[in-house]
Parts: sequence; C-alpha cells; structure tokens
Amino acid sequence: MCLTEESTETLYLLGEERRIVGISGYTVRPPRARREKPRVSAFLSAKTDKILALRPDLVIGFSDLQADIARDLAKAGLNVLIFNQRSVQQILDMILALSSLVGAADKGVRLIGELEAGLDEIRKSSKAFARRPRVYFEEWDEPMISGIRWVSELIGIAGGEDVFSGQSHSQAAAGRVIADGKMVVEKQPDVIIGSWCGKKFRPERVAARPGWQAIAAVRENQLFEVKSADILQPGPAALTDGVRRIHALLSDYLKRSSDRAS
Repeated sequence: MCLTEESTETLYLLGEERRIVGISGYTVRPPRARREKPRVSAFLSAKTDKILALRPDLVIGFSDLQADIARDLAKAGLNVLIFNQRSVQQILDMILALSSLVGAADKGVRLIGELEAGLDEIRKSSKAFARRPRVYFEEWDEPMISGIRWVSELIGIAGGEDVFSGQSHSQAAAGRVIADGKMVVEKQPDVIIGSWCGKKFRPERVAARPGWQAIAAVRENQLFEVKSADILQPGPAALTDGVRRIHALLSDYLKRSSDRAS
C-alpha cells in the first residue's frame, strides 16, 4: 500500500508493481497506476476501512505530515513504514531501502545507477554555463514558501543558485515561510520558478505583488512553472523530469541573456 506517489513510481520502475494493492489519489506517475490500482488516500487523510479491506502486508508513507494516518493504521493492526527523505541522497537511499524490502535490491542498485548517471550528465552540462542564474523557487503562495532541500539541491545540480538555500534544510514548511515579499526583492533572482503543490502556478499574480517589478525576473518575464508531480515528489520524478526541466529553463534563460547582450 503506497500513500504517496514516489513509492508507487519507484515500485513500477523496479518492475514490482504487482505488490501494490492501493495508491494515493494524487498519483499521476506512472499514468497506468491510476487505471490499475484503487485510490485509498489523499496526502493528509486516508480511507482506513478501504485500506483494511485490501489487507496490505505493509503500508508505506512519507513525512511527519502522515504521522496521524500512520498512527491510526498501526492501531488497526497494520505494519506501517514512514520514509522522511529530504535530500537527493536520502531519495536515493529510500529507493535502495524500498527495493531491498521487496527483494529487488539488485534492481534498486541498477535504478540508482541510472538516476545518478542522469544527474551527472546534467552537472556536466551546467558546467558550461557562463554563470549560475539566481533562482527563487516558490512551493506555495499563501503564505509564500521557498523550496525544500531536494529542490534546492537540484537547482544547484541544474546550474542555478537557490537564493533561499539557507532555509531549505528546515524540516517543517514553517521554516521556509517568506514573511515579507521584500525578502525576495532583496535577493534579486534572475528566474522565478513556481510549483504550488498541485495548484496551477499564476505568474501574473506573482508579478503583481507589491514592489516585485523591481525584480529582474519579473521585469524580463522570467517566471515559469514546474509541475508539482515532477519536482515536489521526493522520488524518481524529481531526479529525472524535474531537474531536467529546471536545467532547460536555466539554459534558455542564459541563451536569451546572451542574445540580448550581443
């Protein structure tokens, strides 16, 4: 039983999808999972009766935010495992642990090798950048919340500089809240990337914030969305499509900057 998307996607990539008896309603990767598996949970709630009826040997969740779900399922007699990966390395560690749990450690090692090779390729490509664009990543808009640790690390791998990297290590989202929009203005990002936890990013709303016309990214219309399923899921998606999308955005930004300068 997978309460979040990253464990579902990982098991599919390992070829172990037959073990999954239920998934999160937010799962979109891989698309076939929504057709093949019953949806039994949201992120902060779960259909306990439906989960119990499916008789899972193990329920897998993510983060302290699912602690209440885990408690209720454990009280109901189920085995529950909560991962809490927050960095790129911890995501890779989660994949290895999950593959080992299902007796597919060798396949897990191969998958990790493929993911690491992809990240190395992006690192190598980003070394050709003339400079590292300054990036403001916004995970939520009300209140404004900056990027979590794995996002900040992936911005670095993609060739950028996360302007709020210092607070990305906060375990709770409260530690990444930007209390005053002037803080972003002062950071002067070259590029703004939004991924509002499943809600559509609205660049025009961001650009209309008081004082934000003083930000180069806003003046030059360098505001972009990366889909939440691709970057805010601490699993294979972020290490593939998510980081590639960020790298492409930064590469395009630098090309446009160079063209304007010439």
